[in-house]
Parts: sequence; C-alpha cells; structure tokens
Amino acid sequence: MSEDMGIQTKQDEDFGKWYLEVVRRGDFIDQRSPVKGFDVILPWGYAVWESIQQIFDRLIKSNGVKNAYFPLVIPEHLLKKEEEHFKGFRAEAFVITEAGGEKLEEKLYVRPTSETIMYYMYALWIRSYKDLPLLINQWNNVARFDTKITKPFIRGREFLWQEGHTAHATKEDAENWVKTVIKMYKHVYDMLALKPLILIRPKSDTFAGADFTVVFDTLTKDGKVVQGPDCHMLGQHFSKPFNIQYMDRDEKKRYVWQTSWGMSTRQIGILIMHHGDDKGAVLPPEVAPYQVVIIPILFTGKEEVVLKKCKEVESHLEQHGLRVYMDDRDHSAGFKFNEWELRGVPLRLEIGPKDIENNEVTAVSRLGDKKRIKITELGEVKKNLEGMQKSLAVHSEKFLLDNIRDVHNMNQLKDISKKGGFLRGNWCGSGECEEMIKTDSGGYEIRGTLYEKEEKPFAPCLYCGKPAKHVVYVAKAY
Repeated sequence: MSEDMGIQTKQDEDFGKWYLEVVRRGDFIDQRSPVKGFDVILPWGYAVWESIQQIFDRLIKSNGVKNAYFPLVIPEHLLKKEEEHFKGFRAEAFVITEAGGEKLEEKLYVRPTSETIMYYMYALWIRSYKDLPLLINQWNNVARFDTKITKPFIRGREFLWQEGHTAHATKEDAENWVKTVIKMYKHVYDMLALKPLILIRPKSDTFAGADFTVVFDTLTKDGKVVQGPDCHMLGQHFSKPFNIQYMDRDEKKRYVWQTSWGMSTRQIGILIMHHGDDKGAVLPPEVAPYQVVIIPILFTGKEEVVLKKCKEVESHLEQHGLRVYMDDRDHSAGFKFNEWELRGVPLRLEIGPKDIENNEVTAVSRLGDKKRIKITELGEVKKNLEGMQKSLAVHSEKFLLDNIRDVHNMNQLKDISKKGGFLRGNWCGSGECEEMIKTDSGGYEIRGTLYEKEEKPFAPCLYCGKPAKHVVYVAKAY
C-alpha cells in the first residue's frame, strides 16, 4: 500500500468517484478480478460483514431459526414450477449447459436465490402440523447478471447474503413472522446507526412470486436511495406448485404459508455511502472490526517504554470487551492516522512519551472530537464509543427527516427532485401513471408506501390528477 493514503476526491465534487476511492483505498474490496462484477472482498471489508453476520445470527437463533446449506445449482424444471418467479430471474441467471465435457440433458442454474431448491426439500420434510413452523436460514453466495453497470457492494454479479425461508400453518402465522423479521432487521439497522424508510413495494416491484414485499430503503449522501434488507410474504404461491402440504389437527391436508427474507453485503456499501466523509469511511462502533486503534508515537530512545505502555492499554481495553488493535507497524504516525481514518475506525488513541509522563492518552474520535483521557480512567473510552454510536444514529434520523419533501404534482416533483432525497406524493394506483412518473421525472420512481403507518392522500395523483389511493415515496435509486 502506498504512503499516499488520503482521499483525492471530495463527496460534493464527484460522489461516485469518492466512493470508489474509499472502498479501494480503504481495503474493503479489490475489483481487479478477471470477471467483471465478481469482486474480491478484502479482509477489512469481510470483517465488517462478519460483524453484521454475528449480530443477525444471534437474533435469528434467539427466534428459533436454524442455519442450513442448500445446493448451489438448481435444475431448470424446479425454477419453472413457479412461473412468475422463473420469469423474474431468467434474464439474469447464469446457466450451466455443459459438464465433464458433455452437454447436459437439462440446464442447471447457478442460484440467483434459493426458493425453488429449498422448497423442493420442504415438500419432503413437512408432513404434519407438528413440523411447523419450519424456520431455516442459510448464509451463502448468489450470482445474478442483473446489470451492465456494476458498483462494488451495491451492484455486483456475485454477492454474499443470508436468505431465510419459513413455512407456517396459517396466513396469520406467516404475516406475524414478517413482523418478527422486520423487527430483527430494525435491530441490525440500530447497530449500523442507520435510519431507513421501511416501505411496502408497489406491485410492479414486488418480489416475483410474492403477495407483498417490505424493504429497507436508505438515503445516501448524494440524495439517492439504496435498498437494504427485504422480506417477502409469499402466501401459497410456492407451496401449491411445490406441493408443500401438512396434515392439520383435523387430519385435513392443507398448503403451508411461506415467507422469505434476505440481507446482503450491500450493507457495507450503504454504511460507507451514508456515514462516510471526505476522509473516508465512518464505521459505527457496534460493527467496526476494530473499535479502537492505538498508535504509538515513537521517539529515539523511548520506543520500548512507549510500546510497553501501548500494550498495557490494549490489554486493559480488551479485558473490558472492546475490539482493539495496537499498530506497531513500520510506518509513520501520519500514515497510520490517515489509514485508520480512511478505514473508518471509530476511535484512535495516541500514546507518546509526554502522554506517559502525564499518565494519559490522546483520544481522537472518527467524528473529529479530540480529548485527553487519564490512563486510570480508561472506562471513558467505552463512553466515547457509546456517544459516537448515538451521534451517528441521531444524525442519520435527522438526515432522513430533512430529506423528505412533499410534492403535489409533476411540476413540483421535477423542481424539488433536484435536491435529491425522498419526495412524498400521491398516486392513483395505476401502473401507467407509475411508469410515466419515472419517465417524466428522469428516473424518480415510486419506492412504496410506509409499512408501519397508513397515510391518507393529501392531494390528487401526481401524474393524472385523479383521486389518489396511496401516499407514496418517490426517489432515484442505485
């Protein structure tokens, strides 16, 4: 890695270029693999994903979900069992037509998602109401040729994720499980210090084969939105073609009700685009691989004393449950400052001979706050991290609320959309109006209606002027 660590591009000059600099220079990802869209997630980026994994894995297990693993390849006849699902993914699938030097009798699809292969197995496993609910999650990779323009973490052709798939005895049980999933994802977003809009997608953007889809949409600092986790109420759209039935208490055969839900490594990109600044990434303490980095300030003849004290502080903080790294590499202090700021580490502790004489450390927050802390009062470090977590969350909520603007017609929408963010308007429910809103606004699309609150229309439809049925949130998305 070069000693030139600083970010060369400012966010407000070229947000896209800034983002690429951060993920590349910050050791989150390497895009130089030989196949476009199949990127290498570097150890630092993967460690962020592991933090998110650990948080969510504990949550799902506490709610009775078990992890499993299902095959990477899916025979074509299984994908075709649910027609809408097959139509939705066929165009972006990677297909295997040859193996062992011979043409295959049936095409195999590299999983774009695992509903079909999992539900084939569910039909074998589920026999009685006693087998329900079946709550299974898997951590895996999927491949989708879904875009010509790739963007690291945000739009790739392979990504890591978790996909949960459940089967329930009743529609009510399945809908209640959707609420549980949303609650779990909200907790993850609290740990990420992100305030999203939780929306029910319009029918045109509902997951192929679902009754409805709930998503977490997050604003980025350039005024666009990125979709994070989603949850789909599948109803019986898959259980009927896959014949997933159970015998109820009255010995009647019934089809199960199902849900699916997923969250991917896209979260890393969302974190960076939302919290980052001109120095690089800003990682919330709850998910940062290292919460504290200790930088020895070395002077000739004092090296041993300083390094010893740094080790003592590192050990003390680790005993208090913090993730700490003492950086004694052969680089200048300035290089280390820049590198850890770029990577987003929440707190830097500087320890030099003068600090030791004064029995203190210099603490520098990634948000720019600087203070001296007595070595006997290192409990302050934990308080500083808690304060930073809260500050990021407060800022995220304010950023969201400041960037929701009401619009009453297309002229207003076109004018106000120059500011970015979410535009709150009214829609008659027509697919034609939905399409024309996107076309005439230059890409601002209906993202959905609020999931947790029903809003009454406050004006006619944005496009046609007829009575509106829904209050919708419109935005330009990645």
